Amino acid sequence: MAEAEVRKCIGVMTSGGDAPGMNAAVRAVVRAALSMNVDAYAIIDGYQGMVDGTGIKKMDWRSVSGIINLGGTIIGTARCQEFREREGRKKAAANLIRNGIDRLVVIGGDGSLSGANQFSLEWKEFITELSAEGTISQADAEAHPSLEIVGLVGSIDNDMANTDMTIGADTALKRITDAVDSLASTAASHHRTFVVEVMGRNCGYLALISAIATGASWVLIPEKPPKPGWEDTMCSLIKSATEAGRRDSIVIVAEGARDQEGNSITSNYVKEALEKGLKRDVRITILGHVQRGGTPTAFDRNMSTIMGYRAVEKILANDGSTESSIIGIKRNRTTAIPLVDSVNKTRQVPEEIKKKNYDAAIELRGASFKRMIDIFSTLIQSVPSNEKPCDGRSLAIVTAGRPAPGMNPAVRAAVRVAMDAGYKVIGVKEGFCGLINDDVCEFDWMSVEDWTRKGGSELGTSRHVPKNSDLYMIAKNIEKYNIKGIMMIGGMAGYESIYEIHKHREVFPAFNIPIACIPATINNDLPGSEHSIGTDTALNSIVEALDKIKESSDGSGRTFVVEVMGRHCGYLTLMSGMATGAEVMYTSEEGITLDMMRNDLQMLTNGFNKGRKVALIIRNEYANKIYDVDFICSLFEEAGGELFDVRKSVLGPLQQGGLPTTYDRVQGASLAYEGMKYLMESVDKGTDDYMAFGLEGGVPAKNLVSDLPKMLTEKHHRPIDQWWTQVLHMARELANPDR
Repeated sequence: MAEAEVRKCIGVMTSGGDAPGMNAAVRAVVRAALSMNVDAYAIIDGYQGMVDGTGIKKMDWRSVSGIINLGGTIIGTARCQEFREREGRKKAAANLIRNGIDRLVVIGGDGSLSGANQFSLEWKEFITELSAEGTISQADAEAHPSLEIVGLVGSIDNDMANTDMTIGADTALKRITDAVDSLASTAASHHRTFVVEVMGRNCGYLALISAIATGASWVLIPEKPPKPGWEDTMCSLIKSATEAGRRDSIVIVAEGARDQEGNSITSNYVKEALEKGLKRDVRITILGHVQRGGTPTAFDRNMSTIMGYRAVEKILANDGSTESSIIGIKRNRTTAIPLVDSVNKTRQVPEEIKKKNYDAAIELRGASFKRMIDIFSTLIQSVPSNEKPCDGRSLAIVTAGRPAPGMNPAVRAAVRVAMDAGYKVIGVKEGFCGLINDDVCEFDWMSVEDWTRKGGSELGTSRHVPKNSDLYMIAKNIEKYNIKGIMMIGGMAGYESIYEIHKHREVFPAFNIPIACIPATINNDLPGSEHSIGTDTALNSIVEALDKIKESSDGSGRTFVVEVMGRHCGYLTLMSGMATGAEVMYTSEEGITLDMMRNDLQMLTNGFNKGRKVALIIRNEYANKIYDVDFICSLFEEAGGELFDVRKSVLGPLQQGGLPTTYDRVQGASLAYEGMKYLMESVDKGTDDYMAFGLEGGVPAKNLVSDLPKMLTEKHHRPIDQWWTQVLHMARELANPDR
């Protein structure tokens, strides 16, 4: 008789400092394991629970229900001195084996992950010793010859090498941005200066990115210490900005900031320097642990969910012969990276800082980090460094299509980058209608000073696509204002407008100038860009609304049908559904059929019969012309009978409004920076290519404008290739045990 196959078991634990998004990762690991017919265990309080043995808890589907929107970690985290000793790790190994666990997903920082790797390397020794001592049986020893480790990086500092983002960083940035925005309004009211201290002992990511997002006056980070005499430089810059009309001054200091000699720069020292140089009161705000807490952003929920699912796939594919790995994000894709290499590179940064090798430290942070330093250095100036215009040459900026949060920060960055190089910058009002109707304005440096925090478009937008005589007027005004390049920041109407201009280059010589397209639309339906400016803000607005809608249930059995925007692109539907644990998601790409609704009704009925209290159905606004929100509500209400009732909600324009998120502000500034650099280089070289910039695989996508029709579906005018459709099955699998 053949021996029964040993059932696979996966343990999941959170360790080190908590980070928003950890719960989403735990949920994904548990449910992915169960959906793949693998037992899932939670290790309560991290390594302490593993050593004690009493903290190993078997999980079922409902064990992780309702946690995706919670901050912190429901399974706890604690320091464990005993695990640092070999005997403690040996005890932990015995406890894991007793529960059949030889695969472990560890969610934590570099210390937690390096400890897990060491534990894995010692595993075979522990098995041999425990078996010899009789602590475990020989059968158990043979059944668990190795310990597979896959890590997920939970760190608000975003300080792990080889991955673009870590769990919790986006939420921490939101906390900082919200706080600084609030301080800025008070500072502007009283002409006041604030020093804001943020976390980051050895990593300046939070300080640098939040400084760009909030339009801060100065930033101090560990990787780039200021030059001697920086105090006078800082005060001089703030004075000149105040004289130019700026009412608020915010200085952001990373807790690990230091000078070039390695001396700590404290927030108190910065306060004293400012008071001495500015001759006015300065206030300090230390944000502290508020940066760690609270509801995770949509980005952190979705990234953690995807990485948790991939971690289970990776750990089940391992055969004991591969090294421990981390699931990270590179160019908007999850990827397995060597754990040891990542930890070693991460720990090398503070060593380089200690040795005053600051260029090496920045190099280890990556090209994106260095670019952000360059962007901030330009944006904080109170006047252009080049005060002489380049022979009167102008660059024009247009915002076209529907307004999208993040357009204004993009315009601000574009204006200052161009003016800093000596160009005159023309603002075109109301989309391309401004070039048709000769409705333009000339920017000065301070005219965009406070645009970072503003939603919508200060220039105004229009979805009008120029045709026929419109093109003649556009060409005429391009010549009138000596425009040598155009930046279009907008959505599909903007891209179509540029395509029309491109088609008529032979008719109108004025169109033979370089044009840069920057994607900005909440629909996220533009080719060549995986994340359009404005999409993140819209997604967070939807997720916040859905959280409140779910919380409004009285617990007696209720299904909510919610319609979201997106036109013929289901990105917002899918991502908001995954971020909130929605049971049903109807996208435009898949449409809605009677069979789909029949199956979903059966699934919901089964769930409510088993004790489900609330369910969420999200419908894309163009998913089906006939099966609208009212139809779905009526159908499900009738079928639900006394088991559950149904409520509808159409979110409408709130998805387009509000202040842009940190992600959209920084992406807007980054893409505008790249686009304007391209325009200026093209003008200098005399080239006239039309380029579309985006984050397709993290690399600027170019030369898309001329091929625009080839990249869109003929019927619905959305990109043929949409990366996010690859995770649709995952979102549904994690939401519904009965699928």
